[in-house]
Amino acid sequence: MALRTLLLPLLAALALGLGSVRASAQPHADALQISPRESIQIGLSTDRVAITSDFSGADLTIFGALENIDPLVARQGRYDVIVVLEGPARRTVVRRKSRIFGMWVNTEWHSFVNVPASYSMATTRAPQDIAAPEVYRQMALGIDNIFLRPADPTLDPETLSAFTAALRDRKRAEGLYVVRAGGVQFLSQNMFRANLALAPSVPVGVHRARAFLFKRGVFVGETSANLTIVKAGFEQYVFNAARNQSLLYGLFAVALAVATGWIGRIVFRKD
Repeated sequence: MALRTLLLPLLAALALGLGSVRASAQPHADALQISPRESIQIGLSTDRVAITSDFSGADLTIFGALENIDPLVARQGRYDVIVVLEGPARRTVVRRKSRIFGMWVNTEWHSFVNVPASYSMATTRAPQDIAAPEVYRQMALGIDNIFLRPADPTLDPETLSAFTAALRDRKRAEGLYVVRAGGVQFLSQNMFRANLALAPSVPVGVHRARAFLFKRGVFVGETSANLTIVKAGFEQYVFNAARNQSLLYGLFAVALAVATGWIGRIVFRKD
């Protein structure tokens, strides 16, 4: 009976202590659960852009916002944003020319599948100042990290490297693969604007705009939106006719060629 009298207060004190420990730990756990993570959003003023036959290139502006940011990190300027506008995937052929008997002829060619027809990227700073190169490689982010898959999987590594480098160089020369360091500017702590380049030969089709958020060099999150680029005016009419009425379009083209040749013969004939 005496032992029971001594143990009851001890057990009550122990239970009270455990309850206080659980009560003190619960608010901390709740605080961890409700702590939000930074996120990024972008908005396009339009989801459809029409270009005419005299289109000579333009800038596309995309606005975005950061949510649940850390004010201290924002004041330190340690948030970075990368925005990419990626064109529709297409099959692309790369050819190698060699000089034979004084003439340049195609001697070797290889096809690549699902190649972005265009790739325009804008960043808050120089890419090397935002994150480490291995981060970009893991994310396949940047012109040099675009995955180019050959149609022939047995292609040897040396040939593959040479042809992928040639493909990227050709896209850069055509203005289809572009990087603008400083093309993303913060308008406030959480609002930003990105200016992306559209080349004169920008392909029609569905383009994908993607925005990536980095915090102190660490990838935090991304978002995306679609943009459709179409032709307008007479060029669009001809394009639609060639696709939808191919037989009539072919007959009209042949008739136009014959008529042009006949008129030219009459005009320039010598009597």
